[in-house]
Amino acid sequence: MTDDYLVRIGRLIRDARQHRGWTQLQLADALATSQSAVNRIERGNQNISLEMIARIGEALDSEIVSLGYAGPMHLRVVGGRRLSGSIDVKTSKNACVALLCASLLNSGRTILRKVARIEEVYRILEVLASIGVRARWINEGSDLEIVPPARLELEAMDTEAARRTRSVIMFLGPLMHRTEQFRIPYAGGCDLGTRTVQPHMSALRHFGLDITATGGFYHARVDGSAAPSRPIVLTERGDTVTENALLAAARHDGVTVIRNASSNYMVQDLCFFLEELGVRVEGVGTTTLTVHGVPVIERDVDYSPSEDPVEAMSLLAAAVVTSSELTICRVPVEFLEIELAVLEEMGLDCDRGPEYRAANGRTRLVDLTVRPSKLISPIDKIHPMPFPGLNIDNVPFFAAIAASAQGSTLIHDWVYDNRAIYLTELTRLGASVKLLDPHRVLVEGPTRWRSAEMMCPPALRPAVVVLLAMMAAEGTSVLRNVYVINRGYEDLAERLNALGARIETFRDI
Repeated sequence: MTDDYLVRIGRLIRDARQHRGWTQLQLADALATSQSAVNRIERGNQNISLEMIARIGEALDSEIVSLGYAGPMHLRVVGGRRLSGSIDVKTSKNACVALLCASLLNSGRTILRKVARIEEVYRILEVLASIGVRARWINEGSDLEIVPPARLELEAMDTEAARRTRSVIMFLGPLMHRTEQFRIPYAGGCDLGTRTVQPHMSALRHFGLDITATGGFYHARVDGSAAPSRPIVLTERGDTVTENALLAAARHDGVTVIRNASSNYMVQDLCFFLEELGVRVEGVGTTTLTVHGVPVIERDVDYSPSEDPVEAMSLLAAAVVTSSELTICRVPVEFLEIELAVLEEMGLDCDRGPEYRAANGRTRLVDLTVRPSKLISPIDKIHPMPFPGLNIDNVPFFAAIAASAQGSTLIHDWVYDNRAIYLTELTRLGASVKLLDPHRVLVEGPTRWRSAEMMCPPALRPAVVVLLAMMAAEGTSVLRNVYVINRGYEDLAERLNALGARIETFRDI
């Protein structure tokens, strides 16, 4: 290994450590080595084995060196280019992973159309394959066919894949119908601060599920004789909590009422899918769901999840920050109406085409044309609310949009502990983003964006926000370690390049 490679590897390790917020001593403790050894490694002054590189990557949850990996590690962005043309919104990431988990309810064959080919989906597919579920891409890789075995091999679960996604928590609801005892590993995914699973446990306890969390696993036991004796009131109106309660209720032989339920887009798609399985769900789109469960489900079903409103917002933000005219097709407008109302008040010039239905026959879509606009900051703060309010995952995009507008914008991301902090990364690209507290930032615009080289934030939406800002910045920027973007977006760089962007994928080693 040459000195040049050692220096480059050391720099990658240093950047990954700093981005995690660790000191050299903390990394040394995790590796059972000395701080001086970590210092030498980061300066490129010490030979380092592949085993040690793997240990460092595991400790920092960062892919330092990738061997035989087809996807990109880094992005090189030549900014200052305007976009043009039209682009279709892909199917919803969050709906697709929920439906993959829901397929465990069905003993028959499930076909899901136009499934997002993203890392989050791949991780769930790896977990499903490890427990005996046969899943294969069909129709030239566009659709997924899922066939479960008669008996799941839960003891063979791929825990490494499971730990890399938060979606695995949605295995709790369906698995409790398949066995009396099982375990799943702690969920991973984005680094968004403390996110308790207590609401899941509280909801599923009504169905006889008892969970003990020890040794990196949730150990579950099921009392099959238990049944909800009254309406279930969710302690938080969370999307995955609502989905888990729906999955548990779907095969409960009786009627379950779920109150304070999320009515967000992925929950609605799950309800529509359950109806295809023969489960009647009343109140879809409201905060009270009444589920008429079916104890045995064995159907061959064919379902098309709807388009992703958060990807639509990403593309809209890309047009705004690059001062481009862009037509975004198949936008699920009912889940973006508040965002569009705020943007129009800020001065966004856009046209909406006539409404039409998604392939699921239920979700309303439009084609949206965005034009270069002189934006002013909104009068009120930007903050999320449960549907039909401004979507929590769309809040980060307003940081880049506000940085392109004239005036001051207060953004209050009250749901997640850490995510607002990641928005301050935009300062490295020339934005004025002042952190007021862990949940609030003040953005001053307009911004003269400048290029930079930086690590990708470990949270999906802030990572894409940084990429969009790089597209607006004159010069060449580098965004390192972009696995988190691939968790939620399919071929994003290639699709943006088709609109006129110039984004190159590359790896150091």
